[in-house]
Amino acid sequence: MTIHILFIQGGGEGTHDHWDNKLVASLGRALGADTSIHYPRMPYEDEPSYTAWKPALVRALESLDDGAVLVGHSLGGAFLLQVLVEARLTFRPRALILIAAPFFGPGGWPGDEIAAHADLAQRLPADMPVILVHGTDDETVPYAHAELYARALPQAVLRPAPRRDHQLNDDLRSVGREIRSLAL
Repeated sequence: MTIHILFIQGGGEGTHDHWDNKLVASLGRALGADTSIHYPRMPYEDEPSYTAWKPALVRALESLDDGAVLVGHSLGGAFLLQVLVEARLTFRPRALILIAAPFFGPGGWPGDEIAAHADLAQRLPADMPVILVHGTDDETVPYAHAELYARALPQAVLRPAPRRDHQLNDDLRSVGREIRSLAL
């Protein structure tokens, strides 16, 4: 059985080709040959905005079938989550994994484009597992953001990554294990 994954990059100049490509490669190695990872390039990565990324995210989601695993790193995770709470999906995702995603709202980052939702958990597809992976040594998006998501999404499982940075030290073996456990 092939595991299908949609991996959404973070924002910043060169992120797709020089940063998050290492995460995608690590995840591919961890999961093996029976995995298909779709890694679309987001527009205006050097000046990311939800408005610019939303159409590309919607297109990527529309191309998926039931059982796909959604993975978003950093800003890509926050934007992916926002699309999920706004959109009506045409497929049933196996899971959502947010890696080092910034929380927008009280206690997190301010955001003009992303609204804080008190009912965030209820807006996601029912029974979709949500896994939060965040490095405890992340200096880009502090670990406290993962704790904010854990409070906003009580169904989520928080997986701290001790001594890992924003890029999880370019090692997604633990995320691969999470995905394998979901695929069984």
